[in-house]
Amino acid sequence: MAKKGKEKNTNNKAKHSKLIAQKKNKIKSKDAERKARLRAIVEKAKAQNNASDDS
Repeated sequence: MAKKGKEKNTNNKAKHSKLIAQKKNKIKSKDAERKARLRAIVEKAKAQNNASDDS
């Protein structure tokens, strides 16, 4: 049988889901920023290497 009355823990579950989503998004964005930074460093190193090979 279904329980009668107010639903239990829905506010806490919603808050927890929101906070966990924020945490995951923060990790994803930091990871993406790090990859972009590394990609830029690699491109710069390749450009310098190509410039020194041409000279």
